[in-house]
Amino acid sequence: MAALSTMYPRTLRALKLVAREKGRIGRPPLYCFATAAISTPALQRCEASRSGVSYSRLQQVQLCRRLATADQPPGNDKQQQQKQEQKSTGDGAASPPSAAPSPLSAAPSPPSAASATARLKEAVIKVMPRKKERLRFDSSHPSLERNFITAVRAMAEFLLKPSDLENLRKTKRRSPFENEPPITVYWRKDVEAKAVTVWGSEEALENERKKREKEIRRYQQNIFNIKRLLREHRRDQRTSPEPQRANQGLDSSGKVVWAAVVINGANLVMKLGAWAFTGSHSLFAEALHSFADVTNQLILAYGIHKSKQSADVVHPYGYTTMRYVSSLISGAMIFCVGSGLSIQHGIQGLMEPSEVVPLYWAFYILGGSLITEGGTLLMAVHAIRKGAQHQQMSFMEYVLRGQDPSVNVVLLEDMAAVVGVGVAMGCMGLTSLLGSHIPDAIGSCLIGGILACVSGFIIYTNSAALVGKSIPQHRLEKINEELEGDVLIRAIYDVKGIDMGTGLVRYKAEVDFDGRELTRGYLDQQDLEALLKEMQNLKTIEEVEAFLLKHGENIVDSLGEQVDRIETILKKSHPEIRHCDLEIL
Repeated sequence: MAALSTMYPRTLRALKLVAREKGRIGRPPLYCFATAAISTPALQRCEASRSGVSYSRLQQVQLCRRLATADQPPGNDKQQQQKQEQKSTGDGAASPPSAAPSPLSAAPSPPSAASATARLKEAVIKVMPRKKERLRFDSSHPSLERNFITAVRAMAEFLLKPSDLENLRKTKRRSPFENEPPITVYWRKDVEAKAVTVWGSEEALENERKKREKEIRRYQQNIFNIKRLLREHRRDQRTSPEPQRANQGLDSSGKVVWAAVVINGANLVMKLGAWAFTGSHSLFAEALHSFADVTNQLILAYGIHKSKQSADVVHPYGYTTMRYVSSLISGAMIFCVGSGLSIQHGIQGLMEPSEVVPLYWAFYILGGSLITEGGTLLMAVHAIRKGAQHQQMSFMEYVLRGQDPSVNVVLLEDMAAVVGVGVAMGCMGLTSLLGSHIPDAIGSCLIGGILACVSGFIIYTNSAALVGKSIPQHRLEKINEELEGDVLIRAIYDVKGIDMGTGLVRYKAEVDFDGRELTRGYLDQQDLEALLKEMQNLKTIEEVEAFLLKHGENIVDSLGEQVDRIETILKKSHPEIRHCDLEIL
């Protein structure tokens, strides 16, 4: 011990400080660390009693500084080392080789400086209290540690009962639905632990899930069988179910389409009768035109009915684009049936001439068709003019953009029908006047060309709408101007306003929020004096971290509330916005 006090005076004083602290809390003041440099059992006894030592921050810093200067023994002077080496060399040379060893020389030598320093440092490091490391943010590893889960999902996925969730931790979170109160959610890890407790193990839970899935499939199959038996019973009894009442009345588009179906159906019957009596190629082309119109307008009526269906899980944005789909199919049918067969019949009439018969009845029928087709054309023009005024567009812009595809198809078909009737009457008049079949056959080809142009325009406008068409720029700028005027928003980027059909819009923008204004709004809802006292009571890093985590989570919740507020304002100012997606930049 005396040798150690001579070689390491600073380290020994530091260890005495530790020993005094140890004696202060009721432990025997043993100089275990000095002994640990020599004896291994003493080191083990010292390690066994190190848990009772406590230090202040200042004492820890002072102790570390003192140990930092203990790497070399004191008096590390080069001249003194050289004198000691010379003295030891001289004493060795003067003593005879056969002399008996003295008792002093037989005594054990003290441990080396490096070994003693290492042992002392190891002992002190083990006694020093270790600082608890704080959790770091790591986005590279997926984790469900802090995930929430709703009660419905917990009972469905983990097969729990409402009584199983009563004693679990729960919290209130902002509802994802508009104008709905906050929802109650549970910690996912608590729900998983409860499920394992209820079912015994994860294997048992998985087996129960598979069992219930089989029961659900069996139940669905039974429901299907029951429905099939009911249908067979109704068929056997020759009874039909009561007609389902429409939830909504016909809008202007539906009225125009159904009126066109009735009128074109009557024209089809009259034109087919006149063609059977006269054999005119132009009249046959007009009959094909009317047949294509009736078929297409029935498809349009189905598209209008389907577009009013509410959104569901499979189609979360609804069925508004069904009008574009039905109009696209109508355009394809006009091209294939109306245009293709008319041109084919006209070419056949040129290559295989037929006898010219009186066409008086055909003129009467075409005159009546001209009146009826003109009536439906006026109805379509009135509906489009009304829609254009509502959308603040011109008549031509409304038609070219295909805002109401169903009425557009009726308009173009009736326009082509009126022009086609005029062409047919002119060509039939030339045939009667000249007695030649050529004008009549050319008229059939011309009507086919008119139908091809109409079908091409319908296909182009509806395919562009199905791909995704932006709303007019002035409307988009008006929405952007109102959004940028909010106090929380600094700027907006990547703005998109997509026309979903029937005047509905899906608006999307990436928003740069002002964090200072958001925090100021959050602080306006807090008691600042109580918040100040809470901050003044913070003493440790752990308390500071808990304080920041609590208020950080509350600020994020307030951000969600502000997003809902902005979306509600936009939808109220612009009723055509059906879906508003604001992404935080």
